[in-house]
Amino acid sequence: MSGDRAVLVERPGVHRLVTRPRPEPGPGEALVRVAAAGICLSDREVYEGRRAPGYARYPVVPGHEWSGTVEAVGAGVDPALLGRPCVGEGFRSCGTCERCRYGETSLCTAGYAETGFTEPGAFADRLLVPARLLHPLPEGADLRAAALLEPAAVVAAAVRAGRPRPGERVAVVGAGTLGLLAVQWLASTSPVELAVVDPRAARAERALGFGATRALGPTEVRAAHGGFDLVVETAGAPTTAASSCLLARRGGRVVLTGMFAEGAAGIDPVHLSVSQLELRSVFGASSAAWADAVRAFAAGVLDPAPLVTHEFPLDRFAEALALVGGGDPAVGKVLLRP
Repeated sequence: MSGDRAVLVERPGVHRLVTRPRPEPGPGEALVRVAAAGICLSDREVYEGRRAPGYARYPVVPGHEWSGTVEAVGAGVDPALLGRPCVGEGFRSCGTCERCRYGETSLCTAGYAETGFTEPGAFADRLLVPARLLHPLPEGADLRAAALLEPAAVVAAAVRAGRPRPGERVAVVGAGTLGLLAVQWLASTSPVELAVVDPRAARAERALGFGATRALGPTEVRAAHGGFDLVVETAGAPTTAASSCLLARRGGRVVLTGMFAEGAAGIDPVHLSVSQLELRSVFGASSAAWADAVRAFAAGVLDPAPLVTHEFPLDRFAEALALVGGGDPAVGKVLLRP
């Protein structure tokens, strides 16, 4: 039996590259040869021990953004999956609770379990996942770009919640990975205006190449208050939930997708009620949102490839992780390539 390499975070701040027996798929499981795995700030939180209690389990192999090819399947799995390029949902939803029955699989009440956080993830040569969570891709799909379909699915969930309509004025707060994917997606809905708000001028300007019509820095934001039908917040910064609500027009819609830390500025309830805003939040993505993202990717509506700026092998995990969240405007999406 050949060995597999994996990045194992034994406890916060301690990791090593291990060799382990190649996983074998059990009933209902698929073994995926990982092509690429994205690193995001959540992975850095896991490494540094800053993930909220119950949302990480050590030791763990991180990696929840990935793409690959099905290499083996267990009993009860359609053999037609063999050799198929694919991505897969991270949440290990139960499929039977009330929320899952409603199709809201990211709200599963059976307890939190997610690939790369509580279950072994994709910073490895191979990944074992429940086959029901796989989303096959077209033959010849760009698997380097497809590794970003996990954040794209979050954006798909935000678009579902925000219900953009042609001719609307739309703002995206934050020009990181989620923000730029949101800009690309929302540009396809024919807004009359698509603004991006980010204090980092270089990142905000980059959004213009993804379909934004203007970039707003700190000095322009106040004049834009109340100007947008739909505001999609992606930054998760301490002030952006509150500031996003100020950007929306009276009766407008706000969708929060950023991951906020304790102590973030609260939303003014007076403004919320008097302005009659519709406020939604997104945590992860449902199976339906994943299907939306995969379809948009296959159709060419969504192309995450330009977001990738750095690629590293598994044995340079520490170097790759250090780039994420470091503030360098030249750093976009960082991938591990087993």
